[in-house]
Amino acid sequence: MNHRRRRLQQPGIAVAVGLCVLSLITACASDQPKPLPQPTPDQVRGHADRTFDKLKQEEQERAVQPPAPH
Repeated sequence: MNHRRRRLQQPGIAVAVGLCVLSLITACASDQPKPLPQPTPDQVRGHADRTFDKLKQEEQERAVQPPAPH
């Protein structure tokens, strides 16, 4: 009787493995995500200008503050 239980359990395992393989195949076959569009030179320049302005502002604020005691 133990032998019959094993035979009944094995088809369930085979079905589960088959479903996993099928889901992997369909996941790999789906369309790849499109890459993000590259920023224009004007966008890059604008970001760089803003970052540079923030850096200058931080340096000016540090120059105004007295040095912290150690």
